[in-house]
Amino acid sequence: MASFFSSVPKHRLGGGLLAVALILAMAAVPASARRRAVRLRFYMHDIVGGPGQTSVVVVKGPGPPNPSMAAGNNFGDTVVIDDVVTEGPSVASKEVGRAQGTYMLASMVRPVFVVSITVALTSGPCNGSTIVVAGRDDTSEEVRELAVVGGTGQLRRAAGHVLWRTAKVESKLHAVLELDVHASVPAAAGSRRSHPLLIDQL
Repeated sequence: MASFFSSVPKHRLGGGLLAVALILAMAAVPASARRRAVRLRFYMHDIVGGPGQTSVVVVKGPGPPNPSMAAGNNFGDTVVIDDVVTEGPSVASKEVGRAQGTYMLASMVRPVFVVSITVALTSGPCNGSTIVVAGRDDTSEEVRELAVVGGTGQLRRAAGHVLWRTAKVESKLHAVLELDVHASVPAAAGSRRSHPLLIDQL
């Protein structure tokens, strides 16, 4: 008995086999390997003193003093934060979450901090989700790159990077940081709803 393939012209058979191979290859990719890009942008208000203070020095480093910074900044200084996160750079902008974690002065000669924070989002399509950011913040540079190392909820298993910059200095006690997040999550996670925080979703 003639097979199905023996009755198909060779030029059509080649194309059909290629299509089958592509389908099989796609099916072989586990769902966990399929990822979707997510872009977020928000602003973190770090207030080191006065009314509305959001950061506190919990370890005063033994030194030496850091020569690139104002007097009183010592190697090893460690700060815990609970910073307000807003949709825009103004402190009067809509609050969309909190940035909670630590940063530590980790250079003896440069204004470099090691940062470890979790941004807990409380508004928008990612409400109830978190994103975890860690890395080296050299404040002498205009733009710094930190890593996205995880997340929960709509941002579960997030991975990528954050372009982190000082958007403006409100006062000597209040700095506004812009976090421009370039990340991806498993394709089954996350939301595709439109929201000002979501710059782009693929």
